[in-house]
Amino acid sequence: MAIDLAKFAEENGVKYFMISFTDLFGGQRAKLVPARAIADMQEDGAGFAGFATWLDLTPAHPDMLAVPDPDAVIILPWNKEIAWVPADCVMEGKPVEQAPRNVLRRLIAEAAEEGMHVKTGIEAEFFLLTPNGKQISDEFDTAEKPCYDQQAMMRRIDVIREISDYMLELGWNPYQNDHEDANGQWEMNWDYDDALKTADKHSFFKFMAKSVAEKHGYRATFMPKPVEGLTGNGCHAHISVWDAPGADSKVNVFAGEGEGQTGEVGLSERGKHFLGGIMKHASALAAITNPTVNSYKRINAPRTTSGATWAPNTVTWTGNNRTHMVRVPGPGRFELRLPDGAVNPYLLQAVIIAAGLSGIRSKADPGKRHDIDMYAEGHKVRGAPKLPLNMLDALREYDKDKGLKAVMGEEFSSAYLKMKMQEWNSFVSHFSRWERENTLDI
Repeated sequence: MAIDLAKFAEENGVKYFMISFTDLFGGQRAKLVPARAIADMQEDGAGFAGFATWLDLTPAHPDMLAVPDPDAVIILPWNKEIAWVPADCVMEGKPVEQAPRNVLRRLIAEAAEEGMHVKTGIEAEFFLLTPNGKQISDEFDTAEKPCYDQQAMMRRIDVIREISDYMLELGWNPYQNDHEDANGQWEMNWDYDDALKTADKHSFFKFMAKSVAEKHGYRATFMPKPVEGLTGNGCHAHISVWDAPGADSKVNVFAGEGEGQTGEVGLSERGKHFLGGIMKHASALAAITNPTVNSYKRINAPRTTSGATWAPNTVTWTGNNRTHMVRVPGPGRFELRLPDGAVNPYLLQAVIIAAGLSGIRSKADPGKRHDIDMYAEGHKVRGAPKLPLNMLDALREYDKDKGLKAVMGEEFSSAYLKMKMQEWNSFVSHFSRWERENTLDI
């Protein structure tokens, strides 16, 4: 039985609810609702003008209602009089098919019909910058290899510990926090969960990290490549499939003695075909997992100051080797290293499920396993596609991939491509400083 939000507010001293939804560009939109009005909002939803957000809607469309999911409510640990609750978008009594959380919920239900319940964990990397976003917040964080830097951690312990304390309080079971491979960069990890719960936590984590950073006078950014020459922000996803959702899950469907090279690293035949779907659709996948112009400065980056980009540029998979797009670190799961910090939390999970379903239905083969160091020997690989060089190439790959578009939903795919093409056109029409500096005298 769903939580009664009015009663929840009374029992927990909550005075306001932030009813939040995520648009196509990953922007989080919210209305602040007094607890006295939440009963009506729980039933009917909070009203939004969809055109005012990044959705493919017009000013002529009727009100879009964001109906809160009460079972996902979170009291803000840093302001306990406010609760955040993710919402599903509805218009005239029907789900808005292009709304990211709706896309994910539909695909979760579709996978469940085939006996598959996807669980994921994500690694959300971010930088702590000065408030204007122009430089790293810690002027002493200058090491050539800053990963796991102990002293840099202590200089930002107030921010990192506060976020970790909040995750502990929320029951997310965080298990490690570290200074990442770039100066000013951080990663915080918590337990994997069902895909929708992971997406909600991912969405809330970004909100929480930004809020705590601002409280301490910094700016947290998940931008894929915020600092030229440094390692970018990835959002690696660890993927497994189970026989049931939540605590009812007993059997890892990906674990088992499969055949061939996937079996050698501990994937079952279903795990092999799910991985096959990821590999088959990888170039199109990038339009979702790497959704901004800036994304392609991470996955196609030259060597960074630390010595490695830690990002793929070729569609390859391997065992426990971090230089490939997909890594199988142990039996029963694999890690997709393609997504970056700009990825929409809901569309990330949705496109993983969509590609995996496509792979299982077509019994897709992931191809040859490569165990080489791709950064040093990638030129030796023959036949593996290169990932898109820019956002336009990625959008074209997605548009060509009829199978993936169909599983993601035609209405969503049409809206996403339209809005993202508008974004690309806006970018290329922008007159840049580079053009003036390099072509003024041509």
